[in-house]
Amino acid sequence: MSCTAHLRLPFFDAKHRAFAEELDQWAHQAVVDIEGGETGRRDVDALCKRWVRELGAAGWLRYCVPAGFGGAYDPLRSLYLVIARETLARHSGLADFAFTMQGLGSGPVTLAGSDELKNRYLPRVAGGTAIAAFALTEPEAGSDVAAMALSAQRAGDHYVLDGEKTFISNGGIADFYTVFARTGEAPGARGISAFLVEARTPGFDIAERIEVVAPHPLARLRFQSCRVSLAHLIGAPGEGFKIAMRTLDIFRAGVAAAALGFARRALDEALARVAARKMFGQTLGDFQLTQAALADMATEIDAAALLTYRAAWLRDVEGVPTTREAAMAKMAATESAQRVIDRAVQIFGGLGVSVGSVVEHLYREIRPLRIYEGATEVQKLIIGRDLLKARN
Repeated sequence: MSCTAHLRLPFFDAKHRAFAEELDQWAHQAVVDIEGGETGRRDVDALCKRWVRELGAAGWLRYCVPAGFGGAYDPLRSLYLVIARETLARHSGLADFAFTMQGLGSGPVTLAGSDELKNRYLPRVAGGTAIAAFALTEPEAGSDVAAMALSAQRAGDHYVLDGEKTFISNGGIADFYTVFARTGEAPGARGISAFLVEARTPGFDIAERIEVVAPHPLARLRFQSCRVSLAHLIGAPGEGFKIAMRTLDIFRAGVAAAALGFARRALDEALARVAARKMFGQTLGDFQLTQAALADMATEIDAAALLTYRAAWLRDVEGVPTTREAAMAKMAATESAQRVIDRAVQIFGGLGVSVGSVVEHLYREIRPLRIYEGATEVQKLIIGRDLLKARN
């Protein structure tokens, strides 16, 4: 089947399909050159740094930043973002991770940064010469972002940051971090501001590196009397929460797309396995139970894909807020991908749980997607509240 057959829908045009085909061909070779086909223990920091460099050199990171600052489009085009993440995820979870973190980490600068910040950082993000990170989560403030405790006190032409962030992707390898801190203009979410903090800023350090089931650079960050120039404030004081939510709205459909990529790879692996595996005088694919499992997998993928593409299309073409649609896509795609990949593991039997196999790797890759950028339970709250708001 063509790598773009699933894009022959009204959401996409010939340019989108050409983009997907070119990226698919590039990623097919790049994963061999960069990762060498290995899925076991690796130097994840070095691999992620190389993926960023290679993605930038090949021009793919241009889709993460706006035109005028080294990017491809202004505003960012969600359809290209979901195509990129789905395509890269089919080939490599690390490639997908490297791509999306460049967009997510620099997203607040794109949305609300000064011209000085945009000119200084966005071209480097697009070229893969600077690695970005998005620092929102804290030890006691994950889904409840408004509960964050990291403080930023104004001191002349600087802000002084004190506190911690945790589970920060690209922590330890990023060149700069978009950091959200409490500046106290108002209670709760209205008293949060956004800052760009360079990795070498005095008072900032990596307190702990964190290992998770799908290995990627992750860390706990510590700020101790960390002085950040007023020029590095992103947007106005007190606008940080809105900036964070707007950034997540842009990239949340991309999480769904990554889940699609993992699920499609799992289905591909399962189809190849059942066609080749001989048992009881026939292939595994000849059994009706196997065919039923494959049918469930394919149907769940297609259903999640439609929700994902709809969210991206509405944002690009209709230009409307897609908070509810992106939440639906993220929830449906990540939950269904978990089921699809679990079925693939079951089809492979003992080989499916053997460390280093493709489906075992996918099993570890998919699990965090149901948590980060808003856990499934949070997506349900977003959808429910939006439905009630629309009714009133």
